[in-house]
Amino acid sequence: MSQTDAGWGAGPSTRYETLAERFRPVFAEIRATAVERDRARRLPHAEIGWLREANFTTLRLAPEEGGHGASLPELFALLIELSAADSNVTNALRAHFGFTEDALCSSSPAWRAAWIARIGAGETVGSGVSETGPAKVGAFDTVVRRRDGNPVLDGRKFYTTGSLFADYIHLSAEDEAGGAVTAAVPVRAPGVTVVDDWDGFGQALTASGTATFEGVALDPALIKPDPARFPYAMAFFQLVHLATLAGIGRAAADDVARLVAERTRVYSHGNAGRTADDPQIQAVVGRVRANAYAAGAIVLKAAEALQRVHDTHRAGSPDAERQATLADVEVNQAVSVVTDLILSATTSLFDALGASAVKVGTGLDRYWRNARTIASHNPRIYRDRSVGTFAISGEAPPRQYRVGSA
Repeated sequence: MSQTDAGWGAGPSTRYETLAERFRPVFAEIRATAVERDRARRLPHAEIGWLREANFTTLRLAPEEGGHGASLPELFALLIELSAADSNVTNALRAHFGFTEDALCSSSPAWRAAWIARIGAGETVGSGVSETGPAKVGAFDTVVRRRDGNPVLDGRKFYTTGSLFADYIHLSAEDEAGGAVTAAVPVRAPGVTVVDDWDGFGQALTASGTATFEGVALDPALIKPDPARFPYAMAFFQLVHLATLAGIGRAAADDVARLVAERTRVYSHGNAGRTADDPQIQAVVGRVRANAYAAGAIVLKAAEALQRVHDTHRAGSPDAERQATLADVEVNQAVSVVTDLILSATTSLFDALGASAVKVGTGLDRYWRNARTIASHNPRIYRDRSVGTFAISGEAPPRQYRVGSA
């Protein structure tokens, strides 16, 4: 069934349904075992492998580069659909899709060509940016030093989402002088250890744990010539989270509608002899679905802003910086609204069902747990403030966000 026929609205392009049909059978396979995986804490190695085999990880590359030439709105529409299958998988691929944008926007032709070729061949990249150590805000304890003239990496990272499933870790570090270093470190290089020690109550299958680097010899060719990220990086990474939330909402809406339709027991003080005919229950199901619909529509609208930044940047337009600021504003405006919509939906869905809905086997609790976990990244209270500041004074939102000691 098309997205339009299911009531979720038309895709972001005339060819979207054709593009999406290629991946929907894989999404369906992933969704079929999502509850069991969550209960057993089975990491989605196989599921991510299916997506790689289907060339989902090459979406943004041109066809001649091994990809599908997907626009950013098309990518985000597909991420919503994938998130409806399993939000863990989307989060595990978030760093990879961000690194792909880095490659597409790189000012170094050699770096771009090398990484487009690797991504086109199916290789993937995980995250190695965040740390939980004592480093101050904006600094890293992970350091690249010169030993006998060769770069060597030492350090420790946390929230290394997706790295356990990937071929490379996109890493942020410092050199001995405190300068910024960005590199792609092979996951299987000697001295690299990735551990699944993430213990959050949600998004438990993203392998967002610890990576350590002990005397890792770095190939100089894997050190990025320009450590800066692509111009819409912050907006992009936050919008992936919002797309994930929208997908969670969509899955929750589908599940509550199905369970209400299947329900045979009713309450004596209800409004109908069949739960599915009770107008109060119907209203709950409708509100959950409406919240999911609105969240998805907001995500796709914000994705258009990111596409404008990409296009103006690639064209060398002087308007690129302004478009990047506006994209940050649009995404920041969406954060609290989408978060509220989905947290409300994943809580109120239980009002349409009986006590049996809280049994572990239904898996309904994972929707709220996953949504609450994603919503705790990059605190939304600061997003609201930056939007208000922009509205009042025209001041641009921060282009980068960092965590550390004061």
